[in-house]
Amino acid sequence: MSVPATELTPSSLDQALSQYARLPTFPLAVAWTTAGAPVPPKLKRPHADLGIKVAICQTFALARRYGWGLAVGREDLSCPLAAVAFGYEKSLPFYEEGNLCVEMYTKDAAAGARSEAAIPKFEHGHHELLLVAPLSRATFTPEVVVVYANGAQIQRLLAAALYARGGTLTSHHAARVDCAELVVRTRQTGEPQVVLPCYGDRIFGQTGDDEMAFAWPWSWSTELMAGLEGTQKGGVRYPVPSFLRYTGDFPATYEKLKTMWEDPE
Repeated sequence: MSVPATELTPSSLDQALSQYARLPTFPLAVAWTTAGAPVPPKLKRPHADLGIKVAICQTFALARRYGWGLAVGREDLSCPLAAVAFGYEKSLPFYEEGNLCVEMYTKDAAAGARSEAAIPKFEHGHHELLLVAPLSRATFTPEVVVVYANGAQIQRLLAAALYARGGTLTSHHAARVDCAELVVRTRQTGEPQVVLPCYGDRIFGQTGDDEMAFAWPWSWSTELMAGLEGTQKGGVRYPVPSFLRYTGDFPATYEKLKTMWEDPE
């Protein structure tokens, strides 16, 4: 199902991901709007429409499990860490000194400060609304694609991403603020990456112990689709096929019965 770059759409990519990776939840389109830009149609506002405030990982979960499209502004956001990472609020000294890490993720504030400094961040005021929706239902052009799946399915996507270029992908893991890894770092580096869901994602996004995540810039989508097709032809598939062309060994008593049939006397 080769698709020329000029004809690639979120729906055609969604179909390819379904065919080649058999994802358990909806792959996600992620983008953002600048101040004053109109809200794309068919997107819910968590605070106004659902009566709740959400973390970014929770937004991903609502979109990938319920199939909803959401537009998240500062008034919709519950997570202080995401408020800084996504540029909704300014980074204050209290945050930068590591106080949100200390005695939970790090042994002291100095280690916490290094952890906070390592989190990728959009500049303050980068966007007004973060847009998240299933790929096939997105009413906006994606900037980043985010997928949650099991390890074998993520490996399938990793193989596709490396099909044309070879080598390896670089990923960052910190046990917290995976939403910034998935969206902010992926947008800043322009490269795909594997992301280990963080502690907060498991609590607020209810991400399972068997799930990992994979993200790539939309600009990579044609290459990744070609990689899915190429690796499929080469035999890299999901579900991973079992090797079944072998003769099994059996217990000694079973083998004794076989010899009785072969030599009845």
